[in-house]
Amino acid sequence: MEKTKMNNNDQLTIGKLAKLAGVNVETIRYYQRIEMIREPTKPMSGFRHYDASLVNTIKFIKRAQQLGFVLAEIKELLNLGEGNCHDVKELAIAKRQKIVHQLKDLNAMKKELDGLIDACEKTEDTPNCALIDSLAKSP
Repeated sequence: MEKTKMNNNDQLTIGKLAKLAGVNVETIRYYQRIEMIREPTKPMSGFRHYDASLVNTIKFIKRAQQLGFVLAEIKELLNLGEGNCHDVKELAIAKRQKIVHQLKDLNAMKKELDGLIDACEKTEDTPNCALIDSLAKSP
């Protein structure tokens, strides 16, 4: 994980944490509700203060989402931590296999749509649309 240049002992308000992590405040609140990150206790007066290390945690979550991991999977990755490389690798292999399967499905869908588009082009000047007719006949 790329480290944000600040001392991990630094305390941040939720707004400052959100800004440094590149998310909005509601994202942080959501992560707290689903227990991705811990909500600090609120002092008798003033604002909650978040540990600066959460900036990197939130950036990790966002990057993992970009790679296709869903929040439940990311939570598992966070719980595993850096000392469980084999288990993390197994999760990554499973995610990659799921993506490969999704790509095959998407390519099949593309091929079918290409055929329907070709049928449309052949019947452009007729009152019936081949694509609509084909979809209406599909199970």
